Amino acid sequence: MRAKYKRVLLKVSGEALAGPNGFGLDEKTIANISHNIKKIVDMGVQVSIVVGGGNIWRGRSSENMDRTRADHMGMLATAINSLGLCSALEADGVPTRVQTAIEMRQVAEPYIRGKAERHLDKGRVVIFGCGTGNPFMSTDTAAALRAVEMEVDVILLAKKVDAVYDSDPNINPDAKKYDKLSFSDILSKNLGVMDSTAASLCRDNNMPILVFGLNDPENIVRACKGDKIGTLVNKDGK
Repeated sequence: MRAKYKRVLLKVSGEALAGPNGFGLDEKTIANISHNIKKIVDMGVQVSIVVGGGNIWRGRSSENMDRTRADHMGMLATAINSLGLCSALEADGVPTRVQTAIEMRQVAEPYIRGKAERHLDKGRVVIFGCGTGNPFMSTDTAAALRAVEMEVDVILLAKKVDAVYDSDPNINPDAKKYDKLSFSDILSKNLGVMDSTAASLCRDNNMPILVFGLNDPENIVRACKGDKIGTLVNKDGK
């Protein structure tokens, strides 16, 4: 199999790692995701990953806690998910490194751009934990930032829904599916693909995004092969 992209950043939501349980880490689900990441690594794709933390902690739902403190707790949740995914990848024989935006040297490397690039060049998967290391910034923003820093070809945005729609397809059976969109469409139509900060960062740096469903982890491979799946978001929507 030949890959369309040489270097990608895969964004995986924390909820995706919870599987049918809806909370915590589901070993079978993580293993399935890991198997398909291994497939694209074997195709020669350089893979970096950003994971969310919503399967463990959602700070925005806490009304009585300081937002900064709640966001720091969410960053620690992403570190747990990063280590869990790292373990699954290593079990598949994929050399993997975890780098965190908040230093915790006993369990992970601190984020250093040059070191991350060297890992990628050597065929290692790099998982970026703890978001950007700053409160009020989502893991979507972290994915956009790391994608630009790593100069990847595309962000693979793996979500529960299989593409971008004009409304929630789980609620509206007549929701319209988009095959392609521009960054301006995402922002002006408030489509909820990612937060506005992340979308603006991608637009300003011309970083394309492929949105697809992770209900079938094989979609990771299909995305890297260039199969027609999900929704492609780029500068001009073409």
